[in-house]
Amino acid sequence: MLAPAILRRLDLTTLRLFVAVCEEGSLTRAARHAATAPSAVSKRLVELEQTLGVQLLERGARGMTVTPAGETLLHHARRMLRNAEQIALELAEHAKGVRGIVRMLANLSAIVQFLPEDLRAFLASQGAIKIDLEERPSGGVVRGVAEGAAELGICAGSVPAAGLDSTLYRRDRLVVVMRRDHPLAGRGALAFAETLDHDFVGLHAESSIYASVQAEALSAGRPLRLRVHVPGFDAVCRMVQADMGIGVVPQGVFSLFGGATDLVDVPLSDRWAQRTLQIVTRPGPLTPAAGLLRHHLAAPPDRCPVEAGPERG
Repeated sequence: MLAPAILRRLDLTTLRLFVAVCEEGSLTRAARHAATAPSAVSKRLVELEQTLGVQLLERGARGMTVTPAGETLLHHARRMLRNAEQIALELAEHAKGVRGIVRMLANLSAIVQFLPEDLRAFLASQGAIKIDLEERPSGGVVRGVAEGAAELGICAGSVPAAGLDSTLYRRDRLVVVMRRDHPLAGRGALAFAETLDHDFVGLHAESSIYASVQAEALSAGRPLRLRVHVPGFDAVCRMVQADMGIGVVPQGVFSLFGGATDLVDVPLSDRWAQRTLQIVTRPGPLTPAAGLLRHHLAAPPDRCPVEAGPERG
């Protein structure tokens, strides 16, 4: 079979030399940097091309250029080398006494509002465990966990997570942030429909909050007067402060960012604005470290006082 033969030739040394030749555009320079004879590098590349049955490099008077097949291998080779480096780093951590590394994805709401304190408490009791945390929008969290990029994720409860196990993490409430001189300031609460006569500052298009705002405007049969997309909650508050419009953020986020901007927040009275955040994992057993973290993060009843209404899927 061809596949085992290919795998035998895709050793890390050959891949490093191939990447070096592609990046240097010269076999001689790549060999010099690798402290290897040019003839040895050339032999490895020829054998690799013979095994794969494709030409990877064009040899010319001015050096080497990558063929389309070579571009494909270059993309995967770089990723394989990064993975190999990560393996070495993580095994070195275990040699230092680390008992486990948990790869975790979370949306911005969870990272800003809740995870700093929750992870600090977890690591205080489980100091021999390391956490590799990456921020992604809720849909990206679900995809990443399903594809095996992480063992554990935290995302908005409104995002479908079919095929994954889910556990309640927290509840939060959405509020409208605005300047103190805005016509809606001073209200005790607002129905979302009342905000649609005003300009909006929106989160990035993949945000679950922005998706909910868009869906509710569509449901009301009104256009969303979006003036600008921004990447994060602090940018929403800054744009609102600059009189670019009003924004929708979690109440806990406003508590962190709003005070420094002299803005005000008004809770949304709509039931969809009372949200849940969920922990998602693939079915089946987790590693011991990930299991400990999920158990720590799973919400006890007294940590989620906000009543959650029906959510838009």
